[in-house]
Amino acid sequence: MRKKITVVGAGNVGATAVHWAAERELGDIVLIDILEGTPQGKALDLMEARPVEGFDVAITGTNSYEDTKNSDVVIITAGLPRKPGMSREDLLQKNREIVEPVTQQIVKYSPHCFIIMVSNPLDTMTYLAYKVSGFAKNRVMGMAGILDSARFRTFIAMELNISVEEVQAFVLGGHGDDMVPLIRYSTVAGIPISELIPEDRIRAIVDRTRKAGGEIVNLLKTGSAFYSPSASAVQMAEAILKDKKRILPCAAYLQGEYGLNDMFFGVPVVLGANGVEKIIEVPLTAEEKAAVEKSAREVKESTSKLNR
Repeated sequence: MRKKITVVGAGNVGATAVHWAAERELGDIVLIDILEGTPQGKALDLMEARPVEGFDVAITGTNSYEDTKNSDVVIITAGLPRKPGMSREDLLQKNREIVEPVTQQIVKYSPHCFIIMVSNPLDTMTYLAYKVSGFAKNRVMGMAGILDSARFRTFIAMELNISVEEVQAFVLGGHGDDMVPLIRYSTVAGIPISELIPEDRIRAIVDRTRKAGGEIVNLLKTGSAFYSPSASAVQMAEAILKDKKRILPCAAYLQGEYGLNDMFFGVPVVLGANGVEKIIEVPLTAEEKAAVEKSAREVKESTSKLNR
């Protein structure tokens, strides 16, 4: 029997996630949204692309959570996108009103699934889903670090005019302007980037990485990034469904790791058939610890507004 994936939210992020997952033939896919016709139309459009692209999975669009029953993985993209001048925190209360009932429906129909959160503010919405679902901590996670690291990797590759495949980058922390790109752990073909890029250019790349989401929002003017966030979420789903044991940076629930407690925070994890199977702690310098603590304070402040 094929695996089953549900994507909540038929906007640009959700529909593109369905596209990536279908191309990888990760399983049969359900796209759900409150708007009548939108998920059905996008699902049918993708179904009609199957003969061209050669992927054999079923894609269903629906407005009923009953159709999502017994999903193995649920990717939540539902929520309002950021608009120019809007911070992720501005979205908190409005997206809470969306994510909370969505999570309740997911639990009702797929009590054994894994939840991957994409909605912003990412770390806070992941914490909300964790509390509402009552799931074990390994089954709820947020897509953040993969996207932030991908952006960092992209800018490094652009700076050096090399293939992105040669670049490994490491970003810790909350999904926001206080994320912590770790220079010491970022390499090109095993060579530390500090050996290849001048310090002032590294600082500029780090700054651009932190503001990358806002850069796209300002360019699009009527929406936010969707290709890279959806690809990142699907990479997480693939690691779980195929038990790949990938080491990926994800928003995971911390209980003392990195000196942090009762919060979701971007850290490297082993992602496999049991979800977040292990949190990997790496040594940090005093400066890096201070940056992580600053990012954690921002996440904690946001999460505290949930009053949960």
